[in-house]
This record gives sequence, structure tokens and C-alpha cells, in this order.
Amino acid sequence: METVESGKEWYVLHTYSGYENKVKENLELRKMSMGMENNIFEVIVPEEEDVEIKEGKAKTSIRKTFPGYVLVQMIMSDEAWYVVRNTPGVTGFVGSHGAGSKPAPLLDEEIDVILRRMGKDTKKVEIDANVGDLVTITEGAFAGMTGRVEEKNDDKQTLKVSIEMFGRETAAEVEFYQIKKLDD
Repeated sequence: METVESGKEWYVLHTYSGYENKVKENLELRKMSMGMENNIFEVIVPEEEDVEIKEGKAKTSIRKTFPGYVLVQMIMSDEAWYVVRNTPGVTGFVGSHGAGSKPAPLLDEEIDVILRRMGKDTKKVEIDANVGDLVTITEGAFAGMTGRVEEKNDDKQTLKVSIEMFGRETAAEVEFYQIKKLDD
């Protein structure tokens, strides 16, 4: 028998723009009232905090990263698909080809990027690199460059690495999974 965890995947719902939070609320209520707690797990409206400086004052606001979309973590079954699809405000699943076909889930890498941007914990990456260690950047804009770790932020899972670019030292912020420690 499969465990409940094994079928959990993230899907993207298309909603009426401006109704994302209402869809989240409706889906949470329907999940409880229809006994779908073992099939529908987390519902997220992707948002980011924006800081804007006007007249010398910082103003913080919350901005929807993907207006008109809501993320739902669920086990795709006929019942769960029906409950989610028929939630008020949901216009459909992204990745569904219509005619009653089930949608394609997000890839792990895609949901990790979205959750990390929101400041939510995804899988924690353990690294043995510390301040002062020499590392090679393996992914991203600085891939292939070598530098020394200047700062380590375990909560955000990021490092500030001092690299040489255009003949001068530059600080690059990279995520834990983007580096490989070198032996000094």
C-alpha cells in the first residue's frame, strides 16, 4: 500500500484575477467540509514583499507573484480533482488539456524556486562550506567561477561568495545547492 506522502504533488490553479485569496479560503473550507484532508494539503497564493522608497520613507507592500494563479498541493484522485475544479473562483488547472483530462503537476525544481522566493522552507540543503572556505559555483549566472565564502545564511540557505570579475572583487549571492566546496 502506498503512503499518503508518496502521491503529493503541486498543481497550479487558474483563478479570476483578484480572487486568489478568496479561492484559497474557499478551497480550505471545501477541503474540510468534504473530508478531503488526506488528498488536499496546502493551498498557497504566491506573494512577495516589495519595499518601495517614496519621499525618503520605505513603504512595504505585498505583491502577488503570479496574479490569477493559486498553488495547491494534493494527491490527484477523481474526488480531489472534482472538489478543486468545482471550487468557486477556480477556472481550471494549468496543464490540463480539457475534456476531463487530469493536469500535469509542477516539477520539484519549479515549486522549490517559488517557495524559496516566498521565504518558505523547501528541502534544506546541508553544506560543509563555512566563511573563509574556497568554493566553485556550479549553477546560475556565475557558474564555473571560484571564490571565497564571505557570509553564510543558514535560514535563507544562501552564501555571499567573493569572486573576481572584470579584475575586481565582487560579492555574489548564491544558494547552497549552487556551490561545491574546494579543498584548500
